[in-house]
Parts: sequence; structure tokens; C-alpha cells
Amino acid sequence: MTYPLTIQPEAEADLAAAFCWYEEQRSGLGLEFLDCVEEVWKRISSTPELHAATYRGVRQALVRRFPYVVCYLFESNEVEVIAVFHGHRDPKSWQSRVQ
Repeated sequence: MTYPLTIQPEAEADLAAAFCWYEEQRSGLGLEFLDCVEEVWKRISSTPELHAATYRGVRQALVRRFPYVVCYLFESNEVEVIAVFHGHRDPKSWQSRVQ
């Protein structure tokens, strides 16, 4: 079964900033990053309970090849992406997004 997936505006902004940074490093690298994030979205949409719930029910899925984590909630049979977060940043930057 595949669950509906929504992406919060803050997560979209995270994704756009990371895309731009990777594109500046090497043309096409940003697109590779987006492909890897989309793989995570497909995975969490089909198996959202694969990752353990941590801070206030937030689950985290690693992005392959890149030091990023997709932070999401799984409630009411819906996946809500709240952050696309660089693993070396302070987690407080995304924790404030959780009600």
C-alpha cells in the first residue's frame, strides 16, 4: 500500500537550498541529489513505519550518497515531510517545526 505524501513548505525550501548548493559544486549534482531524495519519498510512502519514531513522533530516513535526512511524520495514514535536513546541522532547526 502507498500512503499519500505531503511536503511542507519548509521542507521544500530545504530541498531547494540543497539543490542549489550541489549544482554550484558540479553541474548535474543537484539533479542527482533530487533523484536520491525522491527515492526516499517513494520508500517512506510505501513503508512509513520502517523508521522508528523519535522526537515527538518524527521519523528520519537517510538519503543515499548525500549527508541528508528526510524528517517526516506518519499520522492518520498520511506521510508529512517536515524537513530535508543536513545531518551535521543542529536538529533544533527542524524540531521547531513539530507541533
